[in-house]
Amino acid sequence: MFSENNSHESAPLGCRLPIVIELTSFWEPQGLLPPRPCWVPRLTPLRPRDMIGTSLVNLDARKAAVLEIIDFHAHVYPDRIAQKASESIAAFYDIPVQFPGRVSTLLERGDAGGISRFVIHSVATAPEQVRSINGYIARAVSESAGRFIGFAAIHPDCDDIAGEIDRALGLGLRGLKIHPDFQRFPVDGPGACRIFEAARGRLPVLIHTGDFRYDYSNPERVARALDWFPELTVIGAHFGGWSQWEQAARALAGRPNLFVDTSSSLYAIAPERARALIRLYGADRVLFGSDFPMWDPALELTLLGRVGLTDDERERVLYRNARELLGL
Repeated sequence: MFSENNSHESAPLGCRLPIVIELTSFWEPQGLLPPRPCWVPRLTPLRPRDMIGTSLVNLDARKAAVLEIIDFHAHVYPDRIAQKASESIAAFYDIPVQFPGRVSTLLERGDAGGISRFVIHSVATAPEQVRSINGYIARAVSESAGRFIGFAAIHPDCDDIAGEIDRALGLGLRGLKIHPDFQRFPVDGPGACRIFEAARGRLPVLIHTGDFRYDYSNPERVARALDWFPELTVIGAHFGGWSQWEQAARALAGRPNLFVDTSSSLYAIAPERARALIRLYGADRVLFGSDFPMWDPALELTLLGRVGLTDDERERVLYRNARELLGL
């Protein structure tokens, strides 16, 4: 995915199964609406032009003015392959991406939303890509005037995982990113365990979690990995399970070594459900993330602003949790 000469195996794209977010007993005290079906991944996303004049700043200028905002989930690529890489993501999920994954575009959209910093990363679909990706991420961080925090790529088939982590630390990178569905390995399998063994106590690991079409990052698998590596800090992307939000909450909520981010979720779940998820995981365990270039960071802030969080919850999700997690 990262190299012009590399492409991942095509995923089955014909699936149109409806996903029903069934609210079981843990939802009942929240007083939420009855379950409703939503189509994944065929939801039509809101476009930036549909949201003109409705940014988080415009919704509450006084509060937003005092907030730092850290977007914990953004993908970037070298300009020469950014369009192709973004199209590859769109094909994998059968969802149109909003932008090419260029650094300049990310900064422009961040400025539009008042976002202070981004955690940036990319995914290595082959072990030979790891060094070039991490070199690129480190350069992007060094050229960003403090706007970027870098997470390193890693692959379970790397010959020297511990050595690659040493190199990532030497480059100033602050965590690891893996995507079991792109990279095609079970998150509780031997390859993942080699990564977690080398990373625990050293770097947090941001994991793509959940996909109703695959089993690689199934929330129950993530739960097993968390149990096996209690010293490992994990960020479960997409509220712990893209397209499997309730299943993820039942398997993962309350685990002390887990954070989750909000990326690629707010387009699909109603604000009151998002609020319930944040409170179920704990507002001190949730990080704001946009999943750029799939979604517009400024628009994701608007959607988060509609969730109805308290001031303290909002500040935690937008920046305090990220600062504490990364020691900023």
